[in-house]
Amino acid sequence: MKQLKFTGFIFFLCFLTESLTLPTQPQDVDNFSSTQKFIEENLEYITIIAFAQYVQEATFEEMEKLVKDMVEYKDRCMADKTLPECSKLPNNFLQEKMCAMEGLPQKHNFSHCCSKVGAERRLCFFYNKKADVGFLPPFPTLDPEEKCQSYESNRESLLNHFLYEVARRNPFVFAPTLLTVAAHFEEVAKSCCEEQNKVNCFQTRAIPVIQYLKAFSSYQKHVCGALLKFGTKVVHFIYIAVLSQKFPKIEFKELISLVEDISSNYEGCCEGDVVQCIRDTSKVMNHICSKQDSISSKIKECCEKKIPERGQCIINSNKDDRPKDLSLREAKFTDSENVCQERDADPDIFFAKFTFEYSRRHPDLSIPGLLRIVQIYKDLLRNCCNTENPPGCYRYAEDKFNETTEKSLKMVQQECKHFQNLGKDGLTYQYLIRLTKIAPQLSSEELVSLGKKMVTAFTTCCTLSEEFACVDNLADLVLGELCGVNENRTINPAVDHCCKTNFAFRRPCFESLKADKTYVPPPFSQDLFTFHADMCQSQNEELQRKTDRFLVNVVKLKHELTDEELQSLFTSFTNAVEKCCKAESPKVCFNEESPKIGN
Repeated sequence: MKQLKFTGFIFFLCFLTESLTLPTQPQDVDNFSSTQKFIEENLEYITIIAFAQYVQEATFEEMEKLVKDMVEYKDRCMADKTLPECSKLPNNFLQEKMCAMEGLPQKHNFSHCCSKVGAERRLCFFYNKKADVGFLPPFPTLDPEEKCQSYESNRESLLNHFLYEVARRNPFVFAPTLLTVAAHFEEVAKSCCEEQNKVNCFQTRAIPVIQYLKAFSSYQKHVCGALLKFGTKVVHFIYIAVLSQKFPKIEFKELISLVEDISSNYEGCCEGDVVQCIRDTSKVMNHICSKQDSISSKIKECCEKKIPERGQCIINSNKDDRPKDLSLREAKFTDSENVCQERDADPDIFFAKFTFEYSRRHPDLSIPGLLRIVQIYKDLLRNCCNTENPPGCYRYAEDKFNETTEKSLKMVQQECKHFQNLGKDGLTYQYLIRLTKIAPQLSSEELVSLGKKMVTAFTTCCTLSEEFACVDNLADLVLGELCGVNENRTINPAVDHCCKTNFAFRRPCFESLKADKTYVPPPFSQDLFTFHADMCQSQNEELQRKTDRFLVNVVKLKHELTDEELQSLFTSFTNAVEKCCKAESPKVCFNEESPKIGN
């Protein structure tokens, strides 16, 4: 493989991407041909991502064979575009080649997808992806010195292996995000391999790359889950709210055009069509910068920058200033005599305009909070427009909106107060207990991960001035991850109801859940309460993981215990670990203390 043809894909509002091979003056170029050139130059990387995400169990050697076939396909079509195979969509051709690999569909259990055609086959491959990657071996790690030797002697192989391992463990992450991560990884390797203290350099420089991947992974899965469970209309309203807050000066017609491009982009990206995803996302970024004057006064300088800097500049740009003539409230939605008639004429456009007007006037609210307001307004009009005096009914809409926001604000304030009182560890244990009680069917690893991410929302946001929007946005992402991407994911009736009934009110729904009454705990096992001296050899991070898993497994086993009883049992466990690890003979101590904990 030749040199990586880009230094990153830059995202706008956590989603929109562009290739660094695109020309730096978008108004003077053919965007499609530039994007096509990028795809052709990076076909090997794109194939690795697609194959590793579709068939996560496949070996690196199997992946290499498919890459070879796809490169040969590209070369044939570059030489003669009239060949019948060259008229096929790249993703369809890729899946055909996967199905044609001898024994592979049977070995990795995707032969049922190969018997389908068209859209059914594409969706089958998508639904075959596994979010829980516990079946894969631990991520392979190299000693920094070995990593640098590998990079210097065979850079191509190291990057291919890295992209393969990351892609198969992140099957729902968009290809541009993974390409960016690979580019950042190379930057880290190139820099750290020149340092004397390579270990420290890799550890320090890897942190922001990992955070980048986790953040975009969470957000992309969240919106894809919304798309698959609720349809494109929900994605439309998410982005009407997002873009209206960011660009309050944008004209409604321009906003809708941009939102339609973004929604179309998500259909390809969420389905896993990596080529279409790249094409659509570069189109969106080109759209933004070609209409910058009418979209925002804050991005003009950004769009004049070279491509490597342009997208990042837009992401970091401040929300645009509110237009001076923008009133504090849009009266036509509550004071007009003709609200019901306007709604009935075109409900989608009517509520889109309401979302636009309300969102650009409330940059301090979270996206879920804005969507709740929209739902409240819809429900209110559904009731009011069937009364004898609709205007007398809906003129109090603002009171309903404020009441909804106040409820959400109080919920966040209470959660931040818990964080301040309990601290990070105490809040983590509280959320591990709560999440395990409402969704005990999830694996211990998934519950621990969700608990940590929920607590991260509070540790990140509870000290900020924009505390409310920050907590609400991040907590909503965690619940989106719990609900999953696939529409056919099922956990238990109560959780499934919250995940699938109303996207806007998902978080309030989860807040009202109690312990799952349908859950049947596993048979009691004394092994869970048998501890060994190796607990004392665990490093802090590993000890914390063992501690968290123990708590989750205890909750699963003793589901009927109250939170206070579970907390008491857990305190006995942590005290025993602390006591025995200080004892002269930890083994003897654990033998004495272990039976006391489970009883």
